[in-house]
Amino acid sequence: MAYTTYVHDGIVRVGEIEGTSVVPLAGFTELGASTTIDDLRSAARVTEAKVPLREVRLLPVVPRPAKVFCVGLNYHAHVTETHRELPTYPVLFPKYADSLLGAFDDIVLPPEATQVDYEGELAVVIGRSGRRIPESHALDHVLGYTVANDITMRDYQYKTHQWVQGKAWDASTPLGPHVVTPEEVDISTAGIRTILNGETVQESDLSKLIFSIPRLIATISTFTRLDPGDVILTGTPGGVGYRRDPQVFLRDGDRISVEIDGVGAVHNVVRDAAPDSNGEHQR
Repeated sequence: MAYTTYVHDGIVRVGEIEGTSVVPLAGFTELGASTTIDDLRSAARVTEAKVPLREVRLLPVVPRPAKVFCVGLNYHAHVTETHRELPTYPVLFPKYADSLLGAFDDIVLPPEATQVDYEGELAVVIGRSGRRIPESHALDHVLGYTVANDITMRDYQYKTHQWVQGKAWDASTPLGPHVVTPEEVDISTAGIRTILNGETVQESDLSKLIFSIPRLIATISTFTRLDPGDVILTGTPGGVGYRRDPQVFLRDGDRISVEIDGVGAVHNVVRDAAPDSNGEHQR
């Protein structure tokens, strides 16, 4: 199964993907804290309200997660290009619900930042609560997988040794287009790639994660409870723009996509922030 959160005729719904259409599920308005694995599996499908995907707007697939954890340095090639030592414990930092964008929304460049970078990533959506979850049972807590682009303002990220000021900008991180349940996809070796203006700039596969998904769930749940709707971004492969020679940063009019085999893709156009009537930029 694959599920998404969408808007149609001004109403926010949760739907199950059926080919090129989406079928709403009765009783749900968004994927999140109230949508456990069991709840979704037992939900009634409102087939008479099925609508083509082209007629809806996709929201961030989990619009209001209580927790968004991101993992840095989780592919060997990315560790190498950053000239850092191989981590022995996952490098973790937060994003927030306000950081998220829909899978096909425009990425608006903040006027304060000049080094806006891409990071294609697999995201894990939690579907069952747990604390101190053992690795052996970690996948039992996964609702499914989706795609993210961890857009990063490098000139802000490296102002300090902490990264949050470069990572948690409002409306900066595409997440979607849907959550694919684990039985629908073998992510153990699924390919992941980032494409900028038709050129592949990142490419790897998920077998190359340094810290596996069960390890990440076990590690994070040691210090905080994971609940349905929580999201874990699992890290990016090598090839980020900041580490290229010459460096590559996102500019107005760029088209950036992240694809993961069997999971989906986010496609976004990059735009400059438009000033409001007072000449101020809102993002």
